[in-house]
Amino acid sequence: MSNENSSTISMDTDENSDPNIVPMLNKKEQKEADKIEFITKEEEARQKRLDYLLEQTEVYSHFVATHINPQLTETANAGPSAEPPAKTKTKKGGKAPKKPVIFESTPSYIKFGEMRDYQLRGLNWMISLYQNGLNGILADEMGLGKTLQTISMLGYLKNVRKSNGHSIVIAPKSTIQNWMNELKRWCPSLRAVCVIGHKDERKAHIRKNVLPGKWDVLVTSYDMVLLEKYAFSKFIWQYLIIDEAHRIKNEQTQLAKIVRTFKSSNRLLLTGTPLQNNLHELWALLNFLLPDVFNSSDDFDEWFSTDKCLGDKTLVERLHVVMKPFLLRRLKSDVEKQLLPKKEVKLYVGMSKLQHDYYKKVLLKDIDVLNNSGQFSKKRMGMILTALRQSCDHPYLFDGAEPGPPYTTDQHLVNNSGKMIVLDKLLPKLKEQGSRVLIFAQFIGTLNILEDYCMWRNYDYCRLDGSTSDKIRAESIEEFNAPDSKKFIFMISTRAGGLGINLATADVVILYGSDWNPQVDIQAIDRAHRIGQKKQVRVFRFITENTIEERIAEIADIKLRLDNIVIQEGRIVENQKKPSGKELLRIIRLAAQNLQVSEITDEDIDVLLERCEQKTEELTKKYDKMGESALRKFAIDNDVEQFSLFNFEGEDYRAKRKELEKENEDIDLPRRKRFKVSVQQPPPVPPNQLTLQEFRFYPKGLKEIFDKETYYFRKQLGYEAQLSQYLDDPEEERLAEQEKIDNATPLTEAEMIEKDYLFSQGFNNWTKTDFKQFLKGLKTYLKDDYAKLSKLIQTKTETEVETYSKVFWMRYNEIEHFEQRSFDRIINEIYQAQKKLQVAKTEKESTPKQMNNLMSELEYL
Repeated sequence: MSNENSSTISMDTDENSDPNIVPMLNKKEQKEADKIEFITKEEEARQKRLDYLLEQTEVYSHFVATHINPQLTETANAGPSAEPPAKTKTKKGGKAPKKPVIFESTPSYIKFGEMRDYQLRGLNWMISLYQNGLNGILADEMGLGKTLQTISMLGYLKNVRKSNGHSIVIAPKSTIQNWMNELKRWCPSLRAVCVIGHKDERKAHIRKNVLPGKWDVLVTSYDMVLLEKYAFSKFIWQYLIIDEAHRIKNEQTQLAKIVRTFKSSNRLLLTGTPLQNNLHELWALLNFLLPDVFNSSDDFDEWFSTDKCLGDKTLVERLHVVMKPFLLRRLKSDVEKQLLPKKEVKLYVGMSKLQHDYYKKVLLKDIDVLNNSGQFSKKRMGMILTALRQSCDHPYLFDGAEPGPPYTTDQHLVNNSGKMIVLDKLLPKLKEQGSRVLIFAQFIGTLNILEDYCMWRNYDYCRLDGSTSDKIRAESIEEFNAPDSKKFIFMISTRAGGLGINLATADVVILYGSDWNPQVDIQAIDRAHRIGQKKQVRVFRFITENTIEERIAEIADIKLRLDNIVIQEGRIVENQKKPSGKELLRIIRLAAQNLQVSEITDEDIDVLLERCEQKTEELTKKYDKMGESALRKFAIDNDVEQFSLFNFEGEDYRAKRKELEKENEDIDLPRRKRFKVSVQQPPPVPPNQLTLQEFRFYPKGLKEIFDKETYYFRKQLGYEAQLSQYLDDPEEERLAEQEKIDNATPLTEAEMIEKDYLFSQGFNNWTKTDFKQFLKGLKTYLKDDYAKLSKLIQTKTETEVETYSKVFWMRYNEIEHFEQRSFDRIINEIYQAQKKLQVAKTEKESTPKQMNNLMSELEYL
């Protein structure tokens, strides 16, 4: 069995399979023969690989001499290999070249367009790896076309090497459709199949379309690898490709363990942010690529230890030497000369009075925690930090901060946030300049506020967050990127939208809030700053001055610079971990120590931009002058372990603590009910009792039956009602609740039958996503335009939408909240949208009538 014919299935498959494409393995002897041949090939490729590495540098003698594995046959099934070209078998009628091909122009099998010079160099590099039995990491900066380069390599194997082997691409779910589109667009000769979807249809698809083997490339997601590992393990893969390869940097994860068991001839890792954590994670990737060389993490760690590497320079040199044979990384600034460098400006904004009050309340509520140097929880520190960051975004992220009900969307939405005031000045200027904008936010609640704002200002927009379905995601991206698109803004959750999105039709990126990990923000920016961008990308990073955000931005800048100093090619930083609880405490304390009221001024946007550009340049020059040791010192400087938070802003808040205590009880961290730090457990409910979703509009009698069932369940447990923290007379309410428990009786047989019947009368086939799309549709189309609403929802017919809509408009006031937003506010937005839609419809209908009247008058005259 040859390398090019290495897709043999090692289990029985469909009887109708084409034996010329996938040889049937119906006999045990044939399976054993194939296994022996694979092991033999693996040994040959392994020896060739080691010889090649030793020719490159004597560094590998350290690993090869001490860790040649004499029992290779025991692990060969999981190890990668590559067959020497001289022994390559080909399809009938085709001949494989004896010498490696070097492409100087776009290969003929690439059809959609021309490959750039550096992309051709990337293809030639992968061919060289293949010829020398090596696996590699293609680590080009995001936006340089790693997908196209990979497709060109797969096309080379089929069209030049005449291989009929099978390859697998494992990628994030959000990029699956993009991979399929790019394969079809750039190399139509490659037959691609996609494995994704629900269990039943997926199983049928695998049985009917995958196992017969009439395809070249299989594209699937990380989750599917976990769910369909047995189906995928039936193949000996010619190429095993992992997109966003940092997903396997921890060798203990299920994904990392499973992909190591797949039999493959060659392996390729793709990542735009390679090896950004510690050296052990580097070993995990190297072990995946070359298990016969890097088979001991202890030896690897010891070789790169501080004692062995006297200074960071030695460490860097060793890393470069080890990685050089099989890592390729290019930066946009080096290879894509037509792409202008991005320009980033940090916009330092002030706080509104309401923001400042909430920021202060968060600190006051947890003042004992922050001043106790011995007892604190990392989780608690993280929650405090989140609350402080959200108060910097907008105070309406806290329950009770927004005026209402009734809730209105008007100027107060802007005036109560320093960031919104600047955004409200900046967007009209950008629109006038003909720019299009990506806005990245850290929190879903912030996106909700931005969406309200865009509707109020009549800005056409798209939205994407973690709950957006793959289909709507693809449609939104296509709509935004369409020629002559009217969409001005694309608002995105930073963590949800950092991967798999090409939005190069936008030229402005607004980071409404910064991420702890600077690489995440870089991924977000690179949605616009990539191949195909015709303008200079401008980045505006919003930072609330003299707050926790300013400190986070400093730390992110320093992290990024240290990454580049320690290893410029691979961005490897030892001991770069998430902040510990102690570090979080230090950061919060420092932010409190520096807390000053940075007032919002009625500054002209041009003056603000000029001032912030100057400040950004000054900070850049300051960091540029610092060496590594100075940066490390700066990162941990300003230790305020002994600082007391009772004193800040020039006042002693110890005396104010008691008088503010009641007020502080009414605020807690966003997205939680107003519990105290020691949250009491919720009352028990029957284990199999279904949840009554308000938007499914069950008959009203059902809740009474559910309550009766619940109280009797608590009575059986001997549960005693608890005091409520937030009622005017908690003891009286507790006694009333206890009386209901004491007097509870079990459901009668008739009530149980009625419960099942009433439950069946609700809209149980309406999911949360359906309801969310329905609400979105009511802000876009007239409420009786059931055809368009049905098309938007996708899972419901016009009749189903009409039936649901009629019930909704009669009973919507029964819904109190949806996705942590007051439903009164949502309804108010819908009414405003419907009013505008109705006016537009009336104007459209009245125009022909007016013309007819005018013509009648003219005829009369």
